[in-house]
Amino acid sequence: MRYLFLACLLPAFSFADDWPQYLGPQRDGYWRETGILEKFPSGGPKVLWRAECGMGYAGPAVSQGMVFIPDRVLGDGTLPKDPFSRGAVQGIDRLLCLDEKTGKQFWKFELPVEYRVSYPAGPRCTPTVDGDILYWLGTMGDFHALETKTGKEVWKTHFMKDLGAELPVWGFACHPLVDGDKVICLVGGSEGRGVVAFDKKTGKILWNTLRIGGDFGYNSPVIFEVGGKRVLIIWHAHAVVGLDPETGKKLWDYPWEIQSALTVPTARLVNKSLLFLTSFYNGSLLLDIGEASPKVVWKSKSKGGQPAVMPANTVDLHSIMPAPLIVGDTIYGICSYGELRGLELMSGKRLWETHAATIGKSGRWANAFLIPNGDRVFLFNEQGELLIAKLSPKEFTEIARAKVLEPTNRYAAGRTVAWAHPAFANQNMYARNDKEIVVVSLKK
Repeated sequence: MRYLFLACLLPAFSFADDWPQYLGPQRDGYWRETGILEKFPSGGPKVLWRAECGMGYAGPAVSQGMVFIPDRVLGDGTLPKDPFSRGAVQGIDRLLCLDEKTGKQFWKFELPVEYRVSYPAGPRCTPTVDGDILYWLGTMGDFHALETKTGKEVWKTHFMKDLGAELPVWGFACHPLVDGDKVICLVGGSEGRGVVAFDKKTGKILWNTLRIGGDFGYNSPVIFEVGGKRVLIIWHAHAVVGLDPETGKKLWDYPWEIQSALTVPTARLVNKSLLFLTSFYNGSLLLDIGEASPKVVWKSKSKGGQPAVMPANTVDLHSIMPAPLIVGDTIYGICSYGELRGLELMSGKRLWETHAATIGKSGRWANAFLIPNGDRVFLFNEQGELLIAKLSPKEFTEIARAKVLEPTNRYAAGRTVAWAHPAFANQNMYARNDKEIVVVSLKK
């Protein structure tokens, strides 16, 4: 049986690595550490430590012996019963810096923030750590550069107040991208400031580009090498755009109107020039971006709207949050009602599906994050379970499963969930809910 295999050259000895931003060192969700266990010991993986934290959707970053975890502590009152409500919710957004070995707090950064977004249960963005500075974007558009060792503010800006951005329905959620001397953000600002590259040391705007009206979306910028050139991929609510990351110059674009601006799952590049995107309502798109103008290889036949995401109507992939995984000629990803699916890369044809990786049955927005390591995949699902599995064009094969965290967020169609992407570093997994962060050892 031909199982998933990652074509990366790794030494025979084991090594540790940090997870300094969303989706890890290379911003692709691949966990490249070696010396990782094959199965869990009896009783599940060993818990190294637990530490209290507040609510939040943002996963941790791990760098230089420190763990950075954003959270929120409510002020007077409680969260609204209706998650779609956009009324004022008082509270304090925090960034906690913890000792990676013990969970002891080194420092915390606090900011009183009034939320006026749907799903007001905490920050969305994982900090991006770059040497002695980290970059953190808050739900309401507060963007800070802080010293990693002290939490001291280096510079700041505000996407709405300073750059004219409109508040997205679900808040600002695009993880900052550090590239050379720049930190690049999807801002949604006015006056051609849809995308902004800041000087990472001073906050000075180096370039800005694109006019994006309304709710601009939730997709984090990524850079790929295509045809020997570096291309910055910006997927917003109205188009997929390729930019020169040095200047912001537009190289190409492909118009694509996305319902409710749900451009969440990270874009994937495969076979040097094939760009794969997936959205909850609109389904999937495979573009060949190897030439001057992008060409559609295939596109979901979904027309959008509520009927499109119902299980009987989804043919390819309608992902709400997790980044899909592409290996060889097969796409693996979570569809709209928790179906882990295998699809043919070049056609989108469904090969198989299972609910076993998420909640064991059909459920709207049911989720699991897919993190490949060697020839296996670690899946952390919304019920706080960590799975080890193998994926092939023929099937999903579960190897092991352990409960590592309780789901605490009640904003998920009647279920309690954990919807924050974990970090994998130092042969451990770091995962959080709305009450604690837990670190478990995955060392062989």
